[in-house]
Amino acid sequence: MIAEFGSIGAVIHSDSRPAKNSSAQAILALVREAMLVSSKDTMLDRICLSKAEDVIEYLIVAMARLPVEEVRVLFLDSKNRLICDEVVSRGSISEAPIYPREILKRALAVDATALILAHNHPSGDPEPSEGDIDATRRLLKAASELGLTVHDHIIVGSEGWSSLRHWVSFQ
Repeated sequence: MIAEFGSIGAVIHSDSRPAKNSSAQAILALVREAMLVSSKDTMLDRICLSKAEDVIEYLIVAMARLPVEEVRVLFLDSKNRLICDEVVSRGSISEAPIYPREILKRALAVDATALILAHNHPSGDPEPSEGDIDATRRLLKAASELGLTVHDHIIVGSEGWSSLRHWVSFQ
């Protein structure tokens, strides 16, 4: 299967492709889920998300090779400890909706004071689109009105990652 898909990562994330062997696909789904849970447990055990590299590593493992766009939010407390990590939207191969109202409603419900927004680009290219930039600006404006901090909007893909801090002012 590695020869067919090109890498172990591609094999593990191949659930959108037709299955030649349903038992193999079931095993791969379990391995994929175990890897995500392990990575998530490690992150949840940390006292504080003070190192951006840890956040990036987790997001790459969780999202970089997904077959469709997925929007995820890491909700944080006042000490930047992770309260919860939630998928807030799934879309198509080329877009997923970002609803600031729903994200901020959830942030208030879990008593978050800050958040990190993230989504993936199935194309592999982590460069933000104009839509990504506009959605980030809308979220920042609305969050500011509610006294919530948006630390970053990170885009991950198989070719790397981007921080929207390079395109948008987060102040």
